[in-house]
Amino acid sequence: MPTKLAEGVWLLDIGLVPPFATNGYLVDDGTVTLIDPGLPWNRPSLGSELADIGYEVGDIDRVFLTHYDIDHTGGLRALDGAFDGPVYIGADDLALGSGESEPKLLHHKGLFHRAARLIYPLPDHMDIRGVEDGDEIGQFTAYHTPGHNPGHTVFVHDSGVAFLGDLTWEDDGRLTPPFWLDSYDMRELTESIRDLSERVPPFEVAAMGHGTPLVRDGRRALLECAARL
Repeated sequence: MPTKLAEGVWLLDIGLVPPFATNGYLVDDGTVTLIDPGLPWNRPSLGSELADIGYEVGDIDRVFLTHYDIDHTGGLRALDGAFDGPVYIGADDLALGSGESEPKLLHHKGLFHRAARLIYPLPDHMDIRGVEDGDEIGQFTAYHTPGHNPGHTVFVHDSGVAFLGDLTWEDDGRLTPPFWLDSYDMRELTESIRDLSERVPPFEVAAMGHGTPLVRDGRRALLECAARL
């Protein structure tokens, strides 16, 4: 079931079962934004989660992807036929997911992405746009946070909600980095957490890709995570 995190912000319970449970989000600030539509097949489905809060796929104006991984981008297929708006993703991950850049062959995640994009590339029939650090899209600001993926991007809403993707996960009420097998460069990931914690404006809600979102003191939790690294 969807969970309301703040005014106009909902957690969508998509994915499958842990560790394949993925958080998607919907933000309605006058423009309806879907963030990370999940796996190619979600249970509950994206459509049913939207319906529970009074929306349907055709109501979505744009999509944000925090990074190119199947559990965050595969759900784009659920939008086919009803959505024709822009999709935003970090420029480096746009190149990765579309095949314009080649990850290292002898690298655990690079090898995974070479295989994954043969099956689930970013769809070339959609209007997918690369974003850079500092780009402002409506009431969102993009922050380039590489490490988990080369183009991993955090989107922060002016209302005080940070959509962290897989920059951090949640574990027992705290923010923690993803494990090394799921990331490109743990040192770079650590630096991205520290960098974001220092330059992001205060935010209350920490909305990550995996785990239970924190609905208060989000930036404090990010600062505490950075201090532990």
